[in-house]
Amino acid sequence: MRYAPPGLCVNDFALMSNDGVYTLLHLQGPWTDRFDHLHMETSYGRAVSTDLVSWEPQGTAFGVGLPGRFDQQAVWTMHPVPYGEGLAMFYTGVQALTAGGWPLQAVGMALSDRRDGTAWRRRGIGPVVCADPRWYRTGESMGWRDPFVVRDDEGTGWAMAICASDVSLPVEAGGCVGFATSPDLTHWQVHPPLISPGDIDQLECPVLERTGDGWLLLGCVGSANRFDAWSAPRLRGPWEHLGPAGPPGAYAPRVIEAPDGARVVLHTTPRRVGLRDSGEFCRGMLAQPKALTVTPGGAAGTTARLEWWNGLDAWLEQPTDSPVLHAVGDVDITGPAEVVLRTDNGSPALAVHCDATHVRVTGTGGSLLQEAALTQPVRRLRVLTVGEYVEVYADGVFILTTLCYSGRPVAWTATVAGIVRSVPVRPVRLPVPHRDDASAIWPGPTT
Repeated sequence: MRYAPPGLCVNDFALMSNDGVYTLLHLQGPWTDRFDHLHMETSYGRAVSTDLVSWEPQGTAFGVGLPGRFDQQAVWTMHPVPYGEGLAMFYTGVQALTAGGWPLQAVGMALSDRRDGTAWRRRGIGPVVCADPRWYRTGESMGWRDPFVVRDDEGTGWAMAICASDVSLPVEAGGCVGFATSPDLTHWQVHPPLISPGDIDQLECPVLERTGDGWLLLGCVGSANRFDAWSAPRLRGPWEHLGPAGPPGAYAPRVIEAPDGARVVLHTTPRRVGLRDSGEFCRGMLAQPKALTVTPGGAAGTTARLEWWNGLDAWLEQPTDSPVLHAVGDVDITGPAEVVLRTDNGSPALAVHCDATHVRVTGTGGSLLQEAALTQPVRRLRVLTVGEYVEVYADGVFILTTLCYSGRPVAWTATVAGIVRSVPVRPVRLPVPHRDDASAIWPGPTT
């Protein structure tokens, strides 16, 4: 249900589909909270899947450039697009650090004659598009990374969205989506920002997705640790902010068509160093898909949200009342409710609380792990636990995710309107249940 390569963690990624096989390219690095701009992410891992849930690692597919090149120190987020019979991949290269310690970023291009994410060759020794100082920061506190390329809707060319920093705004509020166009994927013209909210520090990992009446843009809000959505009738706007599309902890989204034809979003999720509740957050794993639902604008305006994807039901076993670490449970809500999933010395160690205005997840001693505000009363909660990873859905909508390494599984119980009852759960069948390394799914307490 989650994926990271053996012994490593996953950060930003790209997805491709060809002849029924999905290919994942992802940044990879060690499990640590101490992030080194120049040494942590120097290569892309590759994995394949036929269902977007069970991934098979295929080793490293791409790495840093030769000394003296624009990508000699690190390679960051990438986006491959079909090009002839193969692929063109646009990717972030880091050459060095500024005097103030900020990474110098540019966007390069690599080509492959294949569609499986292998056999890359760089196009030249330099970048294909750089930040234009008329509109974007180019030195300290710059941003020019995470390219995402689509067909331009105003002709036969191409358009690129890029994480950038608006030079006309303060650094702490200059996060924007940069914009460039090209007639041939080789020669690029940089334009003013596509979106520049004026109140975001970093607007990372932009994703452009066509909808029935225009475009949807998903972008990660750095300080909020989540991704938001914007919509527009045309690629050049005007863009309307729709608000959060995923809860804090879900990051770096990518959209793809699932085997059942649904449009789904995959995203990363963090982990904690040392696999302890007290550990610092670090780069994490790839979470399972969610269905992407976009409702066109009406009286309530356009909405974009993530929902439970029915394709996951094939990984759920028959209901049981036994203690299970990896499970999905549904609770009908008729008033304030508390669902207890794990205990420690007889006290709740993992519990989900719901009232008219909030859903909260608490750990040992009632410590708050995460909460989400509700805009309307909830009729049903769905809770997923896979190892330490916890997700909560309210009436099918993904609203909360957190981590909990405390307590032992017990038979789930729900207290609703003062009445305690058992909650049957459906155990989750793990794709690779016997892995035993740093990136395996946490198996629960050992003592």
